[in-house]
Amino acid sequence: MPSRQTDTLRLRRVGIDTYRENVAYMHRECVFYRAEGFQALTKIEVKANGKRIYAVLNVVDDEHIVAADELGLSEQAFDQLGLAPGEAVSVSQAEAPASMDAVRRKIAGERLRLADFRAITQDVINNRYSKMEMAAFLVASGQNNLDREEILHLTRAMLESGERLDWHEPLVVDKHCIGGIPGNRTTMLIVPIVAAHGMMMPKTSSRAITSPSGTADTMEVLAQVELTPRRLRELVRKERACLAWGGTARLAPADDILISVERPLGIDSQGQMIASILSKKLAAGSTHLLLDIPVGPTAKVRHMREALQLRKLFEYTGDRVGLHLEVIITDGAQPVGRGIGPVLETRDVMQVLRNDPQAPQDLRQKALRLAGRILEFDPDVRGGYGYSIARDILDSGRALAKMEAIIAAQGAQTEAFTPGRLQFEVCADRDGVVTVVDNFHIGKIARLAGAPMDKGAGVDLLKKLGDAVRAGEPLYRVHAEYRSDYHFAKVYSEHQSGYTIGEPGQVTKTYLEF
Repeated sequence: MPSRQTDTLRLRRVGIDTYRENVAYMHRECVFYRAEGFQALTKIEVKANGKRIYAVLNVVDDEHIVAADELGLSEQAFDQLGLAPGEAVSVSQAEAPASMDAVRRKIAGERLRLADFRAITQDVINNRYSKMEMAAFLVASGQNNLDREEILHLTRAMLESGERLDWHEPLVVDKHCIGGIPGNRTTMLIVPIVAAHGMMMPKTSSRAITSPSGTADTMEVLAQVELTPRRLRELVRKERACLAWGGTARLAPADDILISVERPLGIDSQGQMIASILSKKLAAGSTHLLLDIPVGPTAKVRHMREALQLRKLFEYTGDRVGLHLEVIITDGAQPVGRGIGPVLETRDVMQVLRNDPQAPQDLRQKALRLAGRILEFDPDVRGGYGYSIARDILDSGRALAKMEAIIAAQGAQTEAFTPGRLQFEVCADRDGVVTVVDNFHIGKIARLAGAPMDKGAGVDLLKKLGDAVRAGEPLYRVHAEYRSDYHFAKVYSEHQSGYTIGEPGQVTKTYLEF
């Protein structure tokens, strides 16, 4: 074994995107690896010039990746350390974060206190947790669930983990849908309607977690969404609104990191969801929030009793963190609009804004109802009059003008996106009417086709619930950019089309909004 000549290694940048996880690379013949007994996937501490980061260790045998006297860092870890390649760094085994004791207690079914959640979120944003440890926390929180006090504690801890915007106004509104309904792009209609009325609505949205597109993914077809906090403030002051990605503003950053683990696991526990939504809205400076909970047999919330329970938890938490919260339960029996995927959803939104006769009426009507409820937060708007005011703003073209102003202020997209060039249609296998449109399967087909990463990928619905069809008639069209995605989506759609054709009396029950 070579003798250890120095207590440092030369820093090397390894061009690998490890997506919100610090990863270090050490050669198997490195004297540190041999002498200190480092193991793959252990956590190490890297220090130099008064700076310190934590990273998960990967061991390599290829000197082209990292030499025996070097320490490689992934893109994120290298940027965090902020040193030049070749500089000397010291390496040691990292102590396990003290907050892991709280995670183990949660796994055992114990209740956690505010101090526990604060410690966990602080260690998460300091990269003290590996993705495996974060997954353990998320699964434990979902499996044993969080009671309402724990949800409140987690919300406060997430809120405290980052910056908080203050618009110095008494009324700052926002809207959020808990998801699970493909194509439900009402936010991009509500924001320009509300802003045209004069109310402030700084909409910072996330990218898709388990859906074919998030609001930020869809808005990116039209404009830049990654804005600096300073630029975001300036354009909101000017236009009274924005439609931006919230990741650059460091709003509740612990939530962003946990979401990066939730996405591949496909989990979205009730407590985590409430804490995630409310901490982000409070951090964005919102004073009033309208929350949309769609209910349907293939939605995220499938039963009315579950929706009512969720509403109570949202109202309890919102009341205690000082957020005026109104919850609306809507129909989630099928996708909203026709397009599913960034480009196709953008088409639907712009058709509604332009009052195009071809615009999907379900998207238009839902957006007007939600916008009307938000307008009624304005003390000068009488209860029950919000819908008509929203409709007048849309019909007059004022909403379109405001959307165009927001796009210009954020920076119009220079790249022209179009629907994916590779297409296939899924057709009815019999005569009848559409009795089921499965949100989950349709959303999965759109994701397999490449959405939201490929802007033009997705599903274009040609038939909705209750529509009459003939055998061989197209139900929807799938768009993909790449042959592999086209193949994956086609194979899945042949196994599970997401549509059921039957008799008129078998059409899926829809839910009344209230």
